[in-house]
This record gives sequence, C-alpha cells and structure tokens, in this order.
Amino acid sequence: MTGTPLRVGLVGYGLAGSVFHAPLITAAEGLALDTVVTSNPERQQQARAEFPDVRIAATPDELFERAGELDLIVIASPNRTHVPLATAALKAGLPVVVDKPLAGTAAEARELAALAEERGLLLSVFQNRRWDNDFLTLRKLVSEGTLGDVYRFESRFERWRPELKGGWRESGDPTEIGGLLYDLGSHVVDQALVLFGPVTSVYAEAVVRREGARTDDDTFIALTHANGVRSHLYVSATTALLGPRFRVLGSEAGYVKHGLDPQEAALRDGLRPGTEAGADWGTEPEKLWGRVGAGESPMTGGGRAEPTLPGDYPAYYTAVAKALLEGGPNPVTAQEAAAALDVLEAARRSADEKVTVTL
Repeated sequence: MTGTPLRVGLVGYGLAGSVFHAPLITAAEGLALDTVVTSNPERQQQARAEFPDVRIAATPDELFERAGELDLIVIASPNRTHVPLATAALKAGLPVVVDKPLAGTAAEARELAALAEERGLLLSVFQNRRWDNDFLTLRKLVSEGTLGDVYRFESRFERWRPELKGGWRESGDPTEIGGLLYDLGSHVVDQALVLFGPVTSVYAEAVVRREGARTDDDTFIALTHANGVRSHLYVSATTALLGPRFRVLGSEAGYVKHGLDPQEAALRDGLRPGTEAGADWGTEPEKLWGRVGAGESPMTGGGRAEPTLPGDYPAYYTAVAKALLEGGPNPVTAQEAAAALDVLEAARRSADEKVTVTL
C-alpha cells in the first residue's frame, strides 16, 4: 500500500480506544490516527501525550461535522453507543469499524449491515481474538486434520477479580449491554463459530456471584454445531484457579493450551508492534506452548509440545486498510457479528428461562 494514508477518527479513549485501537491503527500501513474523540480532560491529555499530532474532539458531533476530512471512523465507546454512532457515521458517508459487540441484538446488527450495504461502505467489527496466538495455532491444527474429527471444543476466558471494579460493564441496566456474556462471551462465541460453523442449539448458565454485582460474572455456554461438534465455553471473573484456555478433543488427538495470548499485556505495558521494543510481537516462550497427544495427561508430560504461532492483532487493521484501499475482503463482517449475537441472545434466554434454545 502506497500513497497518502487514510485519516482515522477514533471515538472513545478508554481501555479499548487507548490500549487496543489507537496503537494498532498507528501500526497499520495505510492508516493514520487523525482525531480522538473524548470529553474527559485527562484522556484528552493522555491522547496528546501519546500521539502529539492527533486532533481532539469533545463529542462525536464535532467529528461528524467535518466528515469530509476523514476516511474511516472507529467506534470504541461504551456498548450502548455502538448502534447510534455507527448509524451516524454510515449516514455521514464514512466506513466504520465497531468494537465488539456490534450491537445489543442480532436484528440491530443486521439493520446496520443493510445500511452499510445500501451506502456501499465498509462496516467491520473488531474481533481481535481471532488473531490470538493460541487461536491461530488451533485453527491450523484443525485445518490440517491433526486432531482428526473434532468432537468437543472447550474454551475458557477466566479471571480472578473477586472485587468489583465499577463502571458500565458491571451495571445491571440492560441498555448498557454489560456483563460477561456480551463482553468475553463475544470473543469465545465468535471463535467457536469461526472454527466449527453454525449452531443449532444453545444452553447457558449465567450467574451473579460477587456481592454488589448487578450482571453476570460467571457464565457457561454449551453449543451444538450443525456439524456435530459440541462447544463448551466458560467466561468468568470469579475463577480462583484458572483452567486451560483451550482443550480440544478429536478422533485422533487432543490439544490443550494454558495461558492468555501476550498481546494485550504488551499493549497495556506500552509496547508497540513494529517497533524495536516490539520486535518479538505476539510470541511466547516454549514453556507456554500447548501440547498435542492422545491417551495421557499433558500435565504429566503426555503428548508433544506444539509451537504456538505468533499472535497478530496488527493483521486486523492491515486488512481493514487493504479492504478500503485495494478492495480486499472485510476481515470481520457485520453478518458474522449478527450470527454471534443470535447465539448470545439465545444464551441469555436459555439462562433466564432455564431452557435449551433451538436456532
């Protein structure tokens, strides 16, 4: 990609905007961070310190008033704002990237997809965990047939946070679209669908365990895929001892992997892909590699070590730039996000009504 980079307006400079989107946008060839939207004076100061050439806007309306000076809008603001802001951006004639979840319902996601198609604009969803190191490795193992026919996929995104942090993500207000089901659940459901395709039934348990909590903080989702694979997905803030990130069982072998992809921790520590300090971006030491085998426990040395592929969050925005500049494919479509929301809505109903939901 050559020529003048696309000018990006970033709405929101909290965790998502400052830790994930801004660094990855600036690392992507073909993109340039032009404007950050935040009304918080401390975050405005932070954005100026981290990106001295960036412009600051206090409100999204200020951004849309000069839509002609921008080429892409990235929405990293609270979940309840995703649909109205994406709608406004598309109506202003701008391609849009929206952090997950795209919307609170699959119907809203499909309405946005229809609007984007009508306007001939890109609408993409930031599902960065498709580029986790362990997921890329598992996807390779599945595609190569190393595990045989996969029977069961276990995925855990667990944390130990016995004390509430506060904020909208822990609010019980349904308009906030908070809770772990729509937060971490958006990741594990998306990964399951990418690996094993459409779902025919959903069973879920969503529990509020911490004192003072108002929304789910310990949730389990069981999926039956159309191809027969069973996915068991766990998301929790109350796990005192963490389980394996993945345990995948097939007709020929299994794969077990512990630990989280290192990219989020690196971004939080201020490391940046494409720099000297980030030269080994997304890699992990051999001692953290997963194991592939059959008939023995990996905890007692069973199986063989499987080298973990490097994680690659920068690949998402590289693909967005290529989609806009060269007509390449959208890395994560709104229709894919809608399919994941079908599952999340079914999981919510299943947990509330204590039933298995057929899709």
